[in-house]
Amino acid sequence: MAYPDDLLSENEHVVVHSHPHFKMLIFPFLALIVTLGVGIWLAVIAKDATAPWDLISEIAIAAVGLGLVAWLFLAPFVRWRTTHFIVTTDRLIAREGVLKRTGIDIPLSRINSVQFEHGLLDRVFGCGTLVIESASDEPLKFDDIPKVERVHTVIYREVNDNPYDDFAPGPQQTEPLPPQGHPPRGNRRR
Repeated sequence: MAYPDDLLSENEHVVVHSHPHFKMLIFPFLALIVTLGVGIWLAVIAKDATAPWDLISEIAIAAVGLGLVAWLFLAPFVRWRTTHFIVTTDRLIAREGVLKRTGIDIPLSRINSVQFEHGLLDRVFGCGTLVIESASDEPLKFDDIPKVERVHTVIYREVNDNPYDDFAPGPQQTEPLPPQGHPPRGNRRR
């Protein structure tokens, strides 16, 4: 789901939009499978009960099973689905929540440094923690960012390497300078 264009300012474009990495759904998914398996097993056992208790026990098993599925699977899934990490050409946006929405916007011009951290398990899954230092007192940590190294590089480039940030054309020059770092394709050294 793309970030709504009507919430962006003029000439602002989304560069990165992601939800947390799916690894945060592994335990809820396992809880769903275990809950369904145990519920089916208990329902089969409850069928053998005497006449009034078989229906009562099946209803109780279903109620407990639905409560566990809602608590252990649906709530984390909705939390994952409603958590957004967005980088635009002007700012970094983090939003989460359904009933109680929280969010933070950090202008890219206020970002002092961008770091990433990922341990062995994060490296296996291809995600990590992004640490943003801005004008706030404490660095902000965003956990389970997919492709964290790529996002780190994109934010760094948007903050520091934008050729239009620090260049104002003079009277003789009306076109912006080409990006620094790589020579133009036709002038490669041999």
